[in-house]
Amino acid sequence: MSKLPEEHRFVDLSDYGRGAAHWIADSIKSTALTPIHVTIAFIISGLLAIYFMLEEQFWWAAFFLIFKSILDAADGELARIKNTPSYTGRYFDSIADIILNFLFLWTIAYIAGNACWFLICAFVGMQLQGTLYNYYYVILRNRFNGDTTSRIFEEEIPTAMEGESQKSVNVFFRLFRLLYGVFDKTIFWLDEKAPQGRQFPNWFMTSVSALGLGFQLLIIAVMLVLGWIDFVIPFFVAYTGFIAIFIFIRRFINA
Repeated sequence: MSKLPEEHRFVDLSDYGRGAAHWIADSIKSTALTPIHVTIAFIISGLLAIYFMLEEQFWWAAFFLIFKSILDAADGELARIKNTPSYTGRYFDSIADIILNFLFLWTIAYIAGNACWFLICAFVGMQLQGTLYNYYYVILRNRFNGDTTSRIFEEEIPTAMEGESQKSVNVFFRLFRLLYGVFDKTIFWLDEKAPQGRQFPNWFMTSVSALGLGFQLLIIAVMLVLGWIDFVIPFFVAYTGFIAIFIFIRRFINA
């Protein structure tokens, strides 16, 4: 189930697992399982990927990275199928993502022998890449009445939706802001006029989706099975350069 109305959908390179995610969500829609349970499942999958990296069983590590990406989409799919969107689930998902992202890169840097400062650069770059994609995507979703649990500016604690407690929303919102605030502010500072521009062309959104988390994990998985683990950290440092390229293209489109 797409987060956008049909007429504004684009090919999302980071969302390759959507079909499998929808199948999983549809298979468990009549059970007592909730989107939070699915989020916990993708955390477990991510931890298994780390375990297999440390064991140097990179095919299994790649499998669990991709499976994590699929489950990452399945929790949202289940929320839409059951009509149970929640801010708690949205923030919990994002908090789990950023912690796992750091652990993925830390594990890779440990195995490859990369310096700590290089790891930090790769992590910051990876988060800024994903933040730029999410920034443009949320602008698009809000503009065309798509999924609205995500907001362009996460500055105020939202009112809890039906079925969730305000206390839970408050706690997860504060954690979300603590972990993501600096990345959100940085991307907004780099392209603060993006919400005021014209509609982003589908080809542009497809290109930017290569910075999304799903595609990032796919890149890591491919590099692991190819035996290129030593190049993962340098790759994501260099990949950060696409942020400037896409912002320039966005400004040129809306000039």
